[in-house]
Amino acid sequence: MNASDVMTADVETVAPDDEVGEVLARLADVNFSGFPVVDEDDRVVGVVTEGDLVNLFEVDDRVLWIPIGIPPIVDTLTYAFDLPGDDVDIAAHADDPISSVMTPDPVTVDADATVDELLDLLANPEQDINRLPVLDGGKLVGIITRQDLLRGLKRERGAAGAA
Repeated sequence: MNASDVMTADVETVAPDDEVGEVLARLADVNFSGFPVVDEDDRVVGVVTEGDLVNLFEVDDRVLWIPIGIPPIVDTLTYAFDLPGDDVDIAAHADDPISSVMTPDPVTVDADATVDELLDLLANPEQDINRLPVLDGGKLVGIITRQDLLRGLKRERGAAGAA
């Protein structure tokens, strides 16, 4: 069993110049959490995930630090107040190109990659990869998620047990 045996061949992709708002809308309509980003020649140039988009819209700091006191008579104390309000301003980045938030040069595998190679990549906690674009001749031909690999291993075990 290799990558081409467990991959999903029908891959939804986005282009580097697709707008963030457009990609967010597409993500809301699918049951997965990211897209390979491909150029006009179907070459993978990045990956964009929900995590990338959430990080884009997170407010970095809503804490207001206020000094209280009048030096030199009274020591100044500083108090922190968490400001109320929305944490997300989607309109601020909706027109940005997805290339501005994608992870460039993602880890990919060839269609003939072994199960052991896939396991090494998808089970590595330091890399924390959930999807591997599958390439043939440098072009995208599929994608493998952790779930795809588990299903493939289960099928293989079932076939081996039946023999």
